[in-house]
Amino acid sequence: MVNITSIKTASNGLWQGDNPLNFAFPLLIVQTTLIIVVSRFLAFLLKPLRQPKGGVLLGPSAFGRNKDYLHTIFPSWSTPILESVASIGVLFYLFLLGLELDLSSTRRSGTKAFGIAIAGITLPFLCGIGVALVFRKTIDGADKAGFTQFLVFIGVALSITAFPVLARILAELKLLTTQIGETAMAAVAFNDVGAWILLALAVALAGDGAGGHNKSPLISIWVLLSGVAFVAFMMVVIRPAMKWVASRCTPEQDVVDEAYICLTLAGVMVAGFITDLIGIHSIFGAFIFGFTIPKGQFADRLISRIEDFVSGLLLPLYFASSGLKTDMAKIRGGGAWGLLALVITTACAGKILGTFVVAMLFMIPVRESLTLGVLMNTKGLVELIVLNIGKEKKVLNDESFAILVLMALFTTFITSPRS
Repeated sequence: MVNITSIKTASNGLWQGDNPLNFAFPLLIVQTTLIIVVSRFLAFLLKPLRQPKGGVLLGPSAFGRNKDYLHTIFPSWSTPILESVASIGVLFYLFLLGLELDLSSTRRSGTKAFGIAIAGITLPFLCGIGVALVFRKTIDGADKAGFTQFLVFIGVALSITAFPVLARILAELKLLTTQIGETAMAAVAFNDVGAWILLALAVALAGDGAGGHNKSPLISIWVLLSGVAFVAFMMVVIRPAMKWVASRCTPEQDVVDEAYICLTLAGVMVAGFITDLIGIHSIFGAFIFGFTIPKGQFADRLISRIEDFVSGLLLPLYFASSGLKTDMAKIRGGGAWGLLALVITTACAGKILGTFVVAMLFMIPVRESLTLGVLMNTKGLVELIVLNIGKEKKVLNDESFAILVLMALFTTFITSPRS
């Protein structure tokens, strides 16, 4: 067992007898380079999946079966460092997600989008509860997590839709400005807000998960109340402040812009720290802070400044850290593969059927209703974030996590357009 406090940042170099891979920063450089090269190469080979790849292959499911490689390139002492850097990427990714989420566009679709969103989250969530009950009876150790939080986590995992992945798919299909595209985007905006609220509830209930102490139910209530107070403060105080900041930023004021952009990026970190302090998760603070910034020139400048750095460098690290936790060897025997088939079928059927039926009730043509159902089934990175939180909170064990990761990859694959 390595004491992480004894790990040094930089080596003295090979000529002085130091192996750079035994030091934190040189090893992080090697890990980052390997992850980016592998993810870009696989993104080219597996283009239909439309997201950074390589995480699962770099972990114990493939390359990690070679223990020498795993202990040299991804030793256990380096995991907190890699995950911390990757978590900064996720923090800013959720900030961008909140920044791009435009609920004002839902007014055009109104009741139709809201009804589709309710169906798109309710039926899959109920199906997820059924799947959770099966998991607890058939997967060893799944029943160690608290009953309520396990049900909520699985329900959210099956009901969430990836807003940015859906937007990219619609743009590629040239459907973003069509009626079906606007309806889909409005519905998924409502859907994601509901799913994040449910996830916040699950995190508040989970606490330390299976490995924690028995805590008072009052703690969960205080966490939720603190979360509500945080959201109210952000909407009442920070939103008007960010509106004022956005109004001050014009193309003629580059120096002022730079100061406001730096303060905004610092604000993302502060908001993340506050929600982590509350006991929810840092990503919720970043998401809410992004949502407080009005759409317009300032928001566009923020996106242009940080999007490529986050998606090109930091997010592949998050995929890799997820892959290092995913061991497909845990899915053993016909029963486990049967569970995977059940999860995929239930996730797809719940989303597609729920959306299709309600869309038909709103007099949307059959083909467009079915298209909406398939589009709402998109998972992607947002799903992996949910699953990683479940793993971190010890709500999901290794086998449950591996099955749900495969489900997320499969559902995104069948939704993405082929070129």
